[in-house]
Parts: sequence; C-alpha cells; structure tokens
Amino acid sequence: MSGLFGRRRFLKMAGIGASGVGAAAVLARPGTLFADNKTTAPANHGVGAVQQEGADWREMDRLHSEGVGVFLDNVGKEEDFWRTTPLEFTMDGEVKVFTLETTNVQWETSPGMAFPAFAYNGRVPGPTIRATEGERIRIVYTNNMDQSHAIHFHGMYVPNDQDGVPFITQPPVEPGATHTYEFTLRNPGTHMYHSHHNAAEQTAGGLMGAFIVDPKDASREPAYDAEYIMVLNDTSLGFTINGRQFPYTQPIVAKLGQKVRIRYMNEGFMIHPMHLHGLPQLVFSKDGWNLPVPYMCDTLNIAPGERYDVIVEASELGVWAYHCHILTHAESRHGMFGMVTVLIVQE
Repeated sequence: MSGLFGRRRFLKMAGIGASGVGAAAVLARPGTLFADNKTTAPANHGVGAVQQEGADWREMDRLHSEGVGVFLDNVGKEEDFWRTTPLEFTMDGEVKVFTLETTNVQWETSPGMAFPAFAYNGRVPGPTIRATEGERIRIVYTNNMDQSHAIHFHGMYVPNDQDGVPFITQPPVEPGATHTYEFTLRNPGTHMYHSHHNAAEQTAGGLMGAFIVDPKDASREPAYDAEYIMVLNDTSLGFTINGRQFPYTQPIVAKLGQKVRIRYMNEGFMIHPMHLHGLPQLVFSKDGWNLPVPYMCDTLNIAPGERYDVIVEASELGVWAYHCHILTHAESRHGMFGMVTVLIVQE
C-alpha cells in the first residue's frame, strides 16, 4: 500500500507478526456484538451481556487481521479527517464572514454503511470555524433541510440574542430561510457549534462542529508541533470519531520527540473515557479554560458537552492503540470498531 507506511512496517512497529495480529479489527455491524449474532445489544446503547460460549477463536483472529488491512488501506484517503483545515471566510470591513448551510444527507460512517443524517456544508462533523479572540465574526446560515433549526455556540460568550435557542433567544430558522449570527469573540479556547432545536436528533445526526478561538496572547498556549481535533459522537450514527467508525478512522502520526495537541469534544449522549496506550496525556485545559494545575493521565473521561485539551509527547516509538475504554464502544468478536484509532510514533 502507498502512504505513510506499508503493511510490513506497520506490523514491525506494532511488534507483531503477520500471523498474530490482534491490535486492530474489522468493522462490526451496529447492534451486533458477536460474530454468531446470538447476543446483541441495541445499536445505540453499546451495552450487552458478555457471551462466554461458542467462540471460534480462528474466526476472531481472522476478522481482527482483516481489520488491520482495512485500516492500513484507508490511511491517507480522507484528507481533512482531523478537521484541521478551517472554514474559509470573506471580509466585510473588519468582520470575518463565514457561510454555513444545513442539508439532509446520507452519511457513510464506513463504506456501505450509510445513515440518514444532517450536515453543515455537506460534512459530518461540520467544518471547523477558527478565528482569534477579539475578532468580530458573522455567520450567514441557510437552512436547506426538511426541519427548522438554530445554531448554538457551545461554551462561548455571546450576546443573549445570539445564543441560538429557539423560542428563548430567537425564532427557529425554517426550511428555506436564512439567519445571520454576529458577535465578537470574547473567550478563547476549544468550543463547539451545534443544533439546539430537536437537538437529540439533529446534533446526534450530524449537526455539530468545532469552533476554535485562538488567544490573542499566544503565550497562554503550550508549545506543540501538531494539532488534532477529535469530535466524539454516538447514538444515531453509531460510535464515531469525526464522523467515521474504525477501521475507517485515520491515524495520528508524530515524529519521535514531537508534542501533539489533541482537542477532544464530546457531542454525543454518553461518556467516553479515551485511552491512549503507551503514552501519557498531559491535560491542561477543560471547556476552553486552562487548568491551574495540569495533570497526567492515560484515560480521560469526557462527558457530553465537555471539551478537553491535552498534550502527548511522542516519546515511545511504535503504533499505539487509542480508543474509548467503554469496550462496547470499541471492540467485539468482529474485532475493533467504532471509537478506535492509533497514534504512530516514527523516527
């Protein structure tokens, strides 16, 4: 395969042989925990009885091995998976003007697994909006869905009439209508934008995105070499990272000694303890606020609506598994699925 590394190199870095693959997997059908289909759980709950009988270990190993190949073959095929390319804007005087549109779509969390969904600018999650503290922005929003909608700017200081809650701060934006939001960016940090109208359906169904406000004073930020945005979601689209399920997620890649910043955002209904193998995470910010005392962990529990910023120093060579540690969100007899990726540390 072409891309960052080949199959043999991947297996070598992971410390496993081609006949003993166990650290990646094939996608399981949502709602099916086990290959024999004897024990299932609702697709959106991720909870089920653990079956101990009837396991075919050869079949499990085969499926896990196939999953590694699928993941490898997909590396580099989704250019902006990590949502680091910000939404383009125009200038109206000193105001940055962004354009958003919502539509009904069929969204594939993996090839052939499509769900009815909603999208900002055709994407799930929507494009990342990024600007700097103190700047004034305008968002011109057009609703081309079959439902009314409003955009809430989660965690951000905005005037009350810009808060995006229908019948409290604004009327809903009806299908075919356009609405304009405008405000000055007051609090820097990792924020989100999402639906606040029929949100249990619309946000879970795709209407969510990252809103990054960089501080005017760059000294407030820690030093890092690369940045990744990780939007977690669950329920109607399954367990996803940035709108995809493993093995169709993408890896995080770093050189030995680099520092990587990861911005977590939980847009789902459930908690997701994100566990990184082999390397600690330095947690330095929560909900856009720098912590007075940063702390180290290997598993960070992220509740719905929470955002965390962490730094990972790429100090150990290898391919390190990275996943939600509620295991029914990540692994079954079919192999790993859902909220799983890897962090690759290269020389």
